[in-house]
Amino acid sequence: MPDRPEIVCICGSTRFVDEMRAANRDLTFAGVIVVAPGEADELITNEQKTALDALHLRKIDLADRVLVVHPGGYIGQSTSREITYARATGKPISFTDPV
Repeated sequence: MPDRPEIVCICGSTRFVDEMRAANRDLTFAGVIVVAPGEADELITNEQKTALDALHLRKIDLADRVLVVHPGGYIGQSTSREITYARATGKPISFTDPV
């Protein structure tokens, strides 16, 4: 038995917030530590988006693996950058839908 639960970083477009919340819930109930994108109730500035994007890469650094939530196969620019980063750092990546 590992000395700590698996850590999974969820990546995906903010248009799939409900699906990411569901994945977070399912993983959490399965005993996984989940790190997920930050959420905002209002529009954010370009500076805030840049800061959140950089922070999310640090979340990937913390994770044992990455789960890409992409209903219908949609992967936007930010998620694509996160996948590229995860691959470059050797993180295993899984997808909720066929790629």
